[in-house]
Amino acid sequence: MDGTAVLLLELGAVFLLLSLLGLLARAVGLSTIPLTLVAGLVLGEGGAAALTEAGPFVEGAAQIGLVLLLLALGLEFSSTELVVSLRRHAPSGLVDLVLNATPGLVVGLVIGLPWEGAMALAGVTWISSSGIVARLLDDLGRLANRETPAVLSVLVLEDIAMALFLPLLAVALAGTGPLRAVAAVALAVGTVLIVLAAAHRHGHRLGRLLAHPDDEQVLLRLFALTMLVAGLAEAVGASAAIGAFLVGIAVPASFADRARMILRPLRDLFAAIFFFAFGLSVDPGGVLPVLPAILVLAVVTTATKVVTGWYAAGRDGVGRRGRLRAGTALVARGEFSIVIAGLAASAGLAEVGPVAAGYVLALAVLGPVLARTATAGPSPARTKTG
Repeated sequence: MDGTAVLLLELGAVFLLLSLLGLLARAVGLSTIPLTLVAGLVLGEGGAAALTEAGPFVEGAAQIGLVLLLLALGLEFSSTELVVSLRRHAPSGLVDLVLNATPGLVVGLVIGLPWEGAMALAGVTWISSSGIVARLLDDLGRLANRETPAVLSVLVLEDIAMALFLPLLAVALAGTGPLRAVAAVALAVGTVLIVLAAAHRHGHRLGRLLAHPDDEQVLLRLFALTMLVAGLAEAVGASAAIGAFLVGIAVPASFADRARMILRPLRDLFAAIFFFAFGLSVDPGGVLPVLPAILVLAVVTTATKVVTGWYAAGRDGVGRRGRLRAGTALVARGEFSIVIAGLAASAGLAEVGPVAAGYVLALAVLGPVLARTATAGPSPARTKTG
């Protein structure tokens, strides 16, 4: 059988599997994310089966899925709301950093990692998964909840902090001097600030650029702009996710509803591939030897993320049930944690990989489950303004 036939058969099987898992998840009242991750684990490296031809397509499509998830998240949050929330929640970001990076740093040193490896593991435990949380809030119908701006503010602060952390970590792992580290960080942060300022002042012009009576034209223009900005952000050392998010917040509120409606089917398709691809990247055999460290980190940082969300939502005057929802929504780790572990592995610190993979998989499954079972209740709605 030729390669094209195998590629199409594998992709058909993958999408059929994802469809069936989606039906199962809805039947049991659960998010599709944990089941999709487990499916990837079963079919990935060291699993029961493997994708021989579809792997490169899945890997590329997963990057598009991450970008579209962050674009959709940005569409829920206007530039005005973002600036206000960032100012208001700077203390929340500091609490998040101290509570959630410290366990990774300490455990990394205890298990014998060099300081660079411990620094990488601190980043793994610190950063929540914007992709998983964005999809989770949508799946659970909480995008309009009163606690959601606090959750989004923590995520945005983390994503922007990655523009500092990733270049700094890369330079530390490479063993180069402090001047190069400062230059890399300055370039990344400067780019993010420039784009954020432009979005805040000139978002209405972007709305006119994207507007068109034909939905196909709107989709193509929005997708093209997002890919270009995401690619530029990645090229200068920030991240594609930050670029996509900034495009979303730059879209004016008057156009955001239509953009979300047009984008939804494409986002759902590629987002499913993103979570599946993450499961594919995990080798179950390498996780077992470091399982005790994984369990300790999972228990401790689940609690610290709940505290982070509780504190952040409390700053917005949210009640106890909303604070609990905010805390559990932040538990999941994902895409950035895997990027950090990949940087460490590329620098020769392969021992970081199994810890990070097992930890992220555990919390990518546990996080949505906790969020789904968190205390439910009515919450005053919010709308995108700006």
